[in-house]
Amino acid sequence: MKRAIVGYHKDEEGHWVAELYCGHNQHLRHAPPLVSRPWVISAAGRESMLGHELNCVKCDRDEPVDNK
Repeated sequence: MKRAIVGYHKDEEGHWVAELYCGHNQHLRHAPPLVSRPWVISAAGRESMLGHELNCVKCDRDEPVDNK
């Protein structure tokens, strides 16, 4: 299911994580050539993607919400 990004935080290893409207979290990586998300690198880029929808596989699997 598609869910909107409502915020961000970093995990214990310093990787950016999107906080989705549904309460699930999803790691965001910019690791070319496999994943190209250059917007993750800057605060302005992340801000520009608030409200953007990502596919939430945790919703698809009916998993409980995440704790940050």
